[in-house]
Amino acid sequence: MARREWLSAAALAVVGAATIAARVQSAPEYEWDLPKGFPRPAVPADNLMSAAKVDLGRHLFYDLRLSGNGAQSCATCHQQDKAFTDGMATSVGSTGEDHPRNSMSLVNVAYATTLTWANPSLSRLEDQALVPMFGRHPVELGLGDDRVWLGVLQRDSRYTTLFSRAFPGDTDPFSRQNVVRAIAAFERTIVSARSAYDRYHFDRDEQALSASAKRGEVLFHSQPMSCFTCHGSVTFTGEIAAAGSPPRAQPEFHNTGLYNLPGLLSYPAANTGLYETTRDPRDVGKFKAPTLRNVALTAPYMHDGSISSLDEVLAHYAAGGRTVSEGPNRGVGHDNPNKSPRIGGFPLTPEDRADLLAFLRSLTDEEMVRDPRLSNPWRQ
Repeated sequence: MARREWLSAAALAVVGAATIAARVQSAPEYEWDLPKGFPRPAVPADNLMSAAKVDLGRHLFYDLRLSGNGAQSCATCHQQDKAFTDGMATSVGSTGEDHPRNSMSLVNVAYATTLTWANPSLSRLEDQALVPMFGRHPVELGLGDDRVWLGVLQRDSRYTTLFSRAFPGDTDPFSRQNVVRAIAAFERTIVSARSAYDRYHFDRDEQALSASAKRGEVLFHSQPMSCFTCHGSVTFTGEIAAAGSPPRAQPEFHNTGLYNLPGLLSYPAANTGLYETTRDPRDVGKFKAPTLRNVALTAPYMHDGSISSLDEVLAHYAAGGRTVSEGPNRGVGHDNPNKSPRIGGFPLTPEDRADLLAFLRSLTDEEMVRDPRLSNPWRQ
């Protein structure tokens, strides 16, 4: 291609990108209501925030018609009163199929550098939304032909208004792409930052935390516990993506010694973690560290929901790995060859246990779980 032709094509590409951006976002920019200490989340240029888009996304998030059986929605597995988890060990899809993993909290998901338990390639909410909508291994929402489920939405007069407001530059706003854009926009507003911990640190309310919780926070950051090394930053889950921040660091995944089966796959075959993507035996059992915000509301715990209480979680880490004494998964997790060197175990007195639990409970945001802006609009 001649230089002049190349420059012409490049110029057209720039103009085309600008046109697309204008079409995607011609509504007023969304106004974030973030407390002290919380940076503005990173938002993709092709899905800028607007109040109208968030409103549409909230309706879609709770709409039972966005499932193969007409009885489930995104909110089925991500319930507000449970910090956007579902309270089950593992979730169940629209066909009744049991899922291999526990439903992750969506709290502060706008800051996540990677999404789901063990897929480093999923870093955009717009891409992740397609997995529960159309995935087959396992079936979650179980949607099929776009013409069918989009046709259902198009026949709802409420959506006629919501879609046109959210995407005013589109001649036909009813599309799969716009649906996932709106859902992602709503999910980015699920910010939890009003816990007792936040009032103590950011509002300087000295009475917000009990003496026990304050001692627990010291333990959380002390050797040899060092819980913060995996559950760091303002989200208590590691590295974050914030507007204007440097390029995202490589996300971390950890083997915590939850299992130690004999053979190559030291974890149950249905849940081998990062290995499922990399096929590197050294990645067996490595999963993302979930957020600890609202952790008192998100039982049961771990990637497969196999630990029922926070007490048991602390026992697991104090031992440096869980021992499963009987059944098909029996083994000494402490000795798992892939276990993170950070999981070495530590002494835990009854007093220390009580203080750590008090600190973890101080991360519960009662306002967030009752916030009407995050609730089901179809019930109002």
